[in-house]
Amino acid sequence: MNTVSDPSLVRIVFMGTPDFAVASLRALLVAKAPVVGVITAPDRPAGRGRKLQHSAVKALALEKGLELLQPTNLKDPEFLASLRAWKADLQVVVAFRMLPREVWQMPRLGTFNLHASLLPQYRGAAPINWAIINGETRTGATTFFIDEKIDTGTIILQEAMDILPGDNAGSLHDRLMTLGAHLVVHTCLLIVDGRANPVRQRESGELRAAPKLDKENCRIDWEAPLGRIHDLIRGLSPYPGAWCLLESGPREDTLKIFESAIEPVAHDLPLGSLHREKDTLKVAVKDGFLHILQLQLSGKRRMETKELLNGLNLEKEARLR
Repeated sequence: MNTVSDPSLVRIVFMGTPDFAVASLRALLVAKAPVVGVITAPDRPAGRGRKLQHSAVKALALEKGLELLQPTNLKDPEFLASLRAWKADLQVVVAFRMLPREVWQMPRLGTFNLHASLLPQYRGAAPINWAIINGETRTGATTFFIDEKIDTGTIILQEAMDILPGDNAGSLHDRLMTLGAHLVVHTCLLIVDGRANPVRQRESGELRAAPKLDKENCRIDWEAPLGRIHDLIRGLSPYPGAWCLLESGPREDTLKIFESAIEPVAHDLPLGSLHREKDTLKVAVKDGFLHILQLQLSGKRRMETKELLNGLNLEKEARLR
């Protein structure tokens, strides 16, 4: 990997929180980029014991002995003073919060963000998920200078990637994480060397958004086409999971589906009806059957369908809705 041309010319501050951001920070350090400080989310309680747990980015920062800030309020005067004291020339943002103007305007070379889509498509909080949910076959990563709005700034670099038929959100996340780390280092090189040539995003044509995932948009509609349901499941696996309600006699339970296969075939069965055949479980939809391969009932662990069926008694009229 290339190294930043002259480390004495720049001071870089990195902002990020989850695993997706770790790859970019690690790539910058491997490239010997002059990272003078890291900003990440405050520690939060997690697990059964509700013990404070720090972010993946914080773990790497501590490992590498980097200076660290964990502000709760990005407009807090004390935080802003600490950030100014680092005298950053460039700020790099990967999977972090929306920044106020006084933060992103601070460094002389600007602040750029890495986004996991080919902007202007899929602006928003969940671009990886929505690209799969919408049946796309191609996506990518983009670096852009931050401005007042969400994911609308001038584009510095883009690189495309195929979405494979077997991809889910988890596998695509990991491949884009690696691609994005490469883009972040390349973007820093261009900016530091004065070779960046940012271009405005187009605002015409059909633009698809990537809104935050919630309970409603993660629910399976059994009246939707077979491929659409399958893509929803792929796009929400391994987290948060596509869900529906299982009705079996008087019992109603929440069911999450994490892996599926499709069987396009004509039939006249009720939509959402469940059909067990030996060790398989499939759901009737308008243009075929959706085979459930991996699932989770509320209060239970995630498991393969064959394993669940060994101890599950389904009523003859069981259905999903």
